[in-house]
Amino acid sequence: MAGDIIIRTENLTKCYGDFKAVDELNLAIRKGEVFGLLGPNGAGKTTTILMLLGLTEPTRGRAWINGHDCTRNPLVVKSFVSYLPDNVGFYEDLTGRENLRFTGRLNGLEGEALEERIDFLARRVGLSGAIDNQVGTYSRGMRQRLGIADILVKDPQVVILDEPTLGIDPQGIEELLQLIKELSVTDGRTVVISSHLLHQMQKICDRVGIFVQGRLLASGPLDSLWEQVSGQQGQLLELAVEPDNPQLREILGRLPDVEEIQQEQALYILKLKKDIRRELAGVLAKQGYTVLHLRMRQGDLDDIYRLYFQQEGVA
Repeated sequence: MAGDIIIRTENLTKCYGDFKAVDELNLAIRKGEVFGLLGPNGAGKTTTILMLLGLTEPTRGRAWINGHDCTRNPLVVKSFVSYLPDNVGFYEDLTGRENLRFTGRLNGLEGEALEERIDFLARRVGLSGAIDNQVGTYSRGMRQRLGIADILVKDPQVVILDEPTLGIDPQGIEELLQLIKELSVTDGRTVVISSHLLHQMQKICDRVGIFVQGRLLASGPLDSLWEQVSGQQGQLLELAVEPDNPQLREILGRLPDVEEIQQEQALYILKLKKDIRRELAGVLAKQGYTVLHLRMRQGDLDDIYRLYFQQEGVA
């Protein structure tokens, strides 16, 4: 619904000479959702964020956050939007508390209220035991946690995160993703995440926009993206078996729900009318085949990218 839209762009475009970093971007992000700006490095995600923050002007088009024009009213936008860059900087010789205190004072907080806010945020991000240590001793994961606390000091309505999980160990990633999800579910904040790590973003995003070469390839809930990209291509099944012999293709071709058979190196790609994995496994077992790999392809962000690059002829 239009009244729920907090971030909107209209034909947003950024050119550097003849190069289009962002090309006619139209987005509508709802209040309280986690929205992923997903794409490979150089896809235009960070440039989009900079335009939303009023840090770079669009070549054409416009962007609004909470009804305020991001280019004409950047200070108003910054009053209720917080941004965590991909490599957040802190004063290394100051403690985590002192860094947060500095941010708080920049945002008009002082005294006991500020100290209570810092203690609350340290607990919230799991840094209570390290908040009075120098930031120079922090790991990458601890720095990101401190970064989350830092952007929450002013209690923003919108949080924008640029590649927040880079360089963090697997356990730290899971904990950070959970914390980011809580910003939406528990706090009701709108969260925009830029990332090229598709499998991580699948876990927390309500909707995503897929960026490739400055263009928005598809946008929406994860379960709707495959049809947008594939053009109603149908259900695709990946199959690998032993032995891989000429009789296998004949067996597959006799199955009534198999519309088409292709090969990608060691994988057979079956276009299906419906999911026949259980039936297929039984047929192959009776014929003496061992199934090595059996997976439906659609619905996975990596699959969406793979299909796109195949269609575009990009290696």
